[in-house]
Amino acid sequence: MEVDYDAAGRLDRLRPDRDHPLGALCTLGEHAREIIYSEHRLKQPLRRKGPKGSLEFEPIGWDEAFELMVARLKAIKAESGPEATAIYTGRGSFELAMCDLFQPQGVAVSSASSVLFPFGSPNTLGVGALCYVSMAMIAPHVTMGGMFINMFSDIENAELIVVWGANPATDSPPRDLERILAAKRRGAEVVVIDPRRTRTSRLAEAEWIAPRPGTDGALALALAQVIIEEALFDPAFVRDWTLGFEDFRQYIQGFRPEQAARITGVPAERIRGLARRLAKARGASPVMYTGLEYSDSGVQAIRATLVLWALAGQLDVPGGRCFRMPNSDFPPNRSRLLANPALEKALGRERFPIYSQYRGESHAIALPESILAGKPYRIRGLIILGASLITSWPQPEVWKKTLNALDFLVSIDRQLTADCAYADLVLPATTGFEIDSYMRYGPIFRLREQVIDPVGESRSDFLILAELARRLGYGECFPRDEEAIIRFALEGSGYSLEDVRAAGGWVKRDTPEMRYRKWQAGLLRADGQPGFDTPSGKLEIASSILAEHGHDPLPVYTEPAEGPLANPALAKDYPLVFNSGARVTTDFRSQHHGIPGLLAKRPEPTVTINTRDAEARGIADGDKVRIRSPRGAVEMRALVTDDMVAGAIDANMGGGTPVGPDAWREANINELTDIARYDPISGFPIYKTLLCEVEPMGSIRTEPNQSDLG
Repeated sequence: MEVDYDAAGRLDRLRPDRDHPLGALCTLGEHAREIIYSEHRLKQPLRRKGPKGSLEFEPIGWDEAFELMVARLKAIKAESGPEATAIYTGRGSFELAMCDLFQPQGVAVSSASSVLFPFGSPNTLGVGALCYVSMAMIAPHVTMGGMFINMFSDIENAELIVVWGANPATDSPPRDLERILAAKRRGAEVVVIDPRRTRTSRLAEAEWIAPRPGTDGALALALAQVIIEEALFDPAFVRDWTLGFEDFRQYIQGFRPEQAARITGVPAERIRGLARRLAKARGASPVMYTGLEYSDSGVQAIRATLVLWALAGQLDVPGGRCFRMPNSDFPPNRSRLLANPALEKALGRERFPIYSQYRGESHAIALPESILAGKPYRIRGLIILGASLITSWPQPEVWKKTLNALDFLVSIDRQLTADCAYADLVLPATTGFEIDSYMRYGPIFRLREQVIDPVGESRSDFLILAELARRLGYGECFPRDEEAIIRFALEGSGYSLEDVRAAGGWVKRDTPEMRYRKWQAGLLRADGQPGFDTPSGKLEIASSILAEHGHDPLPVYTEPAEGPLANPALAKDYPLVFNSGARVTTDFRSQHHGIPGLLAKRPEPTVTINTRDAEARGIADGDKVRIRSPRGAVEMRALVTDDMVAGAIDANMGGGTPVGPDAWREANINELTDIARYDPISGFPIYKTLLCEVEPMGSIRTEPNQSDLG
């Protein structure tokens, strides 16, 4: 980025650095000045003075805040043991240094914080229990021994690109969209599989395949069935490098295209046509992210797509889904990571052992039962860093009761969140513009320079935790200032901070030449032997890790339990399939609803509904509507369009904060979701396959500002 300042030396506006290949600016970046200097920005530490739930605070100094925090944590430890304390980290904790230095030891990817490990607490929790881990860690690793961080889609060489349950047009920045459109211009075919015809689909002039939400696993199995039945797979690969193929072949006989069509709503001939194109393309690249995670069998649905790509001959080939070459990224320094002191006692481990093992942390879905019922023991003190549990987890009333029952709660953030209403202490954190840090982009290491002074008394999240550690008696575990953080990040890389500065602020390591079919050359395993990095050394269609933990080893399909096929009686009253969580460009989850420039583009939350479904209910575009589920109701503005699959809706998430207009404050979509419904492997809540109804609210009508389709 390039930064312009006003006459007072404040950040005025941002511009992409056009001289750098990574120069880009998203919608939120265009409004950075408003976000940084917002009237809602927290500027000093606050202590609760009113009753919980009241948002009544008084300012205090940093020393007093730390003294209070340390005293309360130590008291809880003395009375109930260190496990009665916990920290929850959210998307606001993703500053790279935080992840690099605070993640648990022995974990490939984590945003959880180890700051309480030396204190004795095993209970680090976070947004990993809601996002990413199913798609990026568990599913690929139990299947082929790789993870999202060491794989990529070779879009530049693909003849066919399949965007499945993702909308790169809303990425920040939209790098994959740019790659897809470039591929389209050179003649690649693009298919979008999504309940919504997204902006990505329209811009790429893609073929749109719209399954019923939650049936992606059945669609993937049907595509694989065609490939196997028509012998479009490589028999030598199946014989030598897969485990469980024959059992899988038998299982998917129940997912022939005609049967899958009744489940998914996708016509049988379209399924057959896509399967043949997948197998015959000279390179087929999938573009996926978290869209498939939030169903009754999210992990297995994602596994089904991975198996499909392997059987179609599109794994680690030019234009396919590829493994990165070893040693091709700038190396992180993991030398000071701390191990969880008692992972066996981590909250939720007995319910979701696979999640806990992959993340080295507790599972946050277990917090309410712990705090409210003391099972298996009671969490009494909680730190929430860059997160809002009440707006991100199902059934906000459950979380309000949960946070209200804590003996001590600290929130570290940039603005007041819904959780802050129950906090004893609120600490103001800086934005990325107010700190010195770094980023890694593949083989590139780049310094991130501080461009403005911290607003008010705000402090770096990292340094807040480092100071807490010092006052708890183990400050030596973490760097104490920003230069020390950067110097530590460079240790062992062959570069010093002075080297990077002399090179203009960024350096790039040499990368090895790309080789394909790496399992044949021993490039996927630490021991250098041929094969996949799985217990069997093969691509495990039948996962031995899942079987070990009592789950079906095959990528089986589970019909959504609260869905029109499994629960037709409930569907009579709630006939529409509920969807939420799709990203938009004008907020980030529950953030930025108090920013005027962004509100002008999206002044209130919206629900997207198919034209036929809307007409049947007397709903017109722009009408105020009520969305009901068996658990609650919220009010939103209707977006009526043919670009939504019939029989389903998609509603904005992120409402329910204390910041912004009433329409956003009052519309927490998770009033409609259910904390008792989750993927049994990952524990991820179900946000996309429940049932609901939408009804008009009279003649209240306005012109919707921005389509939720990107």
